[in-house]
Amino acid sequence: MSNITPKLFSSYQLGAIELPNRLVMAPMTRSRATNPETAATDSVVTYYVQRATAGLIITEGTQVSPQGVGYINTPGIYSEVQVAAWRKVTDAVHAAGGRIFAQLWHVGRVSHPFFHNGELPVAPSAIKPEGAKAFTGQGFEEVPTPRALELSEIPGVVDQFRQAARNAKAAGFDGVEIHGANGYLLDQFLQDGSNQRTDEYGGSIENRSRFVLEVVQAVVDELGADRVGLRVSPQGSASIQDSDPTATFSYLTEQLNRFGLAYLHVLEALPGHPMARPEGKPAIGPALRQIFKGTFIINGGYTQETAEAALANNEADLIAFGVPFIANPDLVARFEQGAALNQPDFATFYVPGDKGYIDYPSLHEAAQPTAAEYQGN
Repeated sequence: MSNITPKLFSSYQLGAIELPNRLVMAPMTRSRATNPETAATDSVVTYYVQRATAGLIITEGTQVSPQGVGYINTPGIYSEVQVAAWRKVTDAVHAAGGRIFAQLWHVGRVSHPFFHNGELPVAPSAIKPEGAKAFTGQGFEEVPTPRALELSEIPGVVDQFRQAARNAKAAGFDGVEIHGANGYLLDQFLQDGSNQRTDEYGGSIENRSRFVLEVVQAVVDELGADRVGLRVSPQGSASIQDSDPTATFSYLTEQLNRFGLAYLHVLEALPGHPMARPEGKPAIGPALRQIFKGTFIINGGYTQETAEAALANNEADLIAFGVPFIANPDLVARFEQGAALNQPDFATFYVPGDKGYIDYPSLHEAAQPTAAEYQGN
């Protein structure tokens, strides 16, 4: 690090807001929305406030409608109760000096009839995601073959994102990130391994990109482009493939330039990460960096050292950190001070309760001696 001028702690103008540093808290499912309407609880408020020193917080995936649900204990942003609950989160984060975007999420085929009154989940095509499982009230269950959306239904799904953006504004979010990654609905439309439609939403790259671009337009219409980002994962999910991801994602990125979005967030993990691209396949992110004319965020297994190197090499403008923010609510301070990091407790990542959620110590807390230490024991 001595040969690299630190940039992680420099300020950055992201669309409509100024960030005090370049560390982004990545969106991470935590399965703590345990009340009947899956709204954010008081513990959720605490969790995000603890991490308010991040340059930007992006929330866990937040369902745009009941149709978009695929996991238990995950929050939504489609009801008045949910909007009011999220308002508590945003007010508290802002009071702590933070900035927070909501990630808008529709899982598409990665779901189960458990969540849909016995009906099948929806997708661009009736293709089963191989190896995918849904976490339901009965535990992990195999995902069935979904139902293909009728052409007449697609505008209604776009409107689910439009309304969710409107709700996010009412809830006080600084902006939103559209979830177009990880094999969920937008990704399913985009990649030809999951989209075999023969209408204007299938076939060519232009047609397969249509749904994503319509969702982006709808959300931009509600919030303004400078408060909207999109997340993609060109090679980031085992349950979905494309025959030419470089061509597909390059075309999409070119089309995104016409909106003037706040950012493009690319998940393409470093080697050794569980979501790293298949061995032998070249990275796609660098090509997208060259194409996209706005702020570029990268994510996937970065450390302080590799993040600084990526910024120094102009590979990105901002770096998103996932697991390090789970275990280290004061990650920014720890990086600044060169302090040791807490180790994550993977067993509690998706288990309801405060353990492994809001009980990781900050540097200040870790420095406090115990009663036994006070007594010399």
